[in-house]
Amino acid sequence: MATQAQVKAFIEKIAPIAQAKSKGRALPSVCIAQACCESAYGTSPKMIRANAVFGIKVGKSKAHFGVAWHDKAYSTRTKECYDGKTYTNITDLFRAYDSIEDAVEDYFDMLATCKRYKACISERDPRKCITAIKNGGYATAPDYVTTIMSIINRYNLTKYDRMSTLRKGSRGTEVKELQRLLIKAGYSCGKYGADGKFGESTLEAVMAYQADHNLQVDGVVGSKTWNILLTNFA
Repeated sequence: MATQAQVKAFIEKIAPIAQAKSKGRALPSVCIAQACCESAYGTSPKMIRANAVFGIKVGKSKAHFGVAWHDKAYSTRTKECYDGKTYTNITDLFRAYDSIEDAVEDYFDMLATCKRYKACISERDPRKCITAIKNGGYATAPDYVTTIMSIINRYNLTKYDRMSTLRKGSRGTEVKELQRLLIKAGYSCGKYGADGKFGESTLEAVMAYQADHNLQVDGVVGSKTWNILLTNFA
């Protein structure tokens, strides 16, 4: 069983990759939770050596959903539940990758390419998203949706679904959330506080936060800045 330190480290590693690779195709929270589930929070030695954090099978057609998988594979035993009740032990080939980034890219490419996963694309509700993925054939475990949702809820992974790139001039609820997090972290956003307007005071707060956290100091709030803010202060 993974320790809390291992869980925290794995989520912090996979979250920004999921955010950067999602591109609106499916929710980062669902991607992160599936990686946690399938790789036992990054503690499965064979999967980690293969950067195979999702347990995606090679498949009979060896389909390429994009360009992230380079035909590498590894063989391992697993369990499948074909009748909704009984688990059967099988041995199968699973996709191996050059990096975790490639694994995440292939995961999202698969969801966007295969028609059976169509219902999960652009779905903003995590339960509906993972239900569509499960029903599309991703997993046979009858309790898979419940398992993934429990991980999402336990670690508040929906916070990673908020990831629009913000900059000076941006407005709206995500700017207000950014300002709230900055203020909570101890950075002033001006006399109006969290007003939803990315002005000069918010720009100064963002740049100060980026400088203090070894981020690129450009005043643009992308996935890396969001990730650290959300991890530490959400």
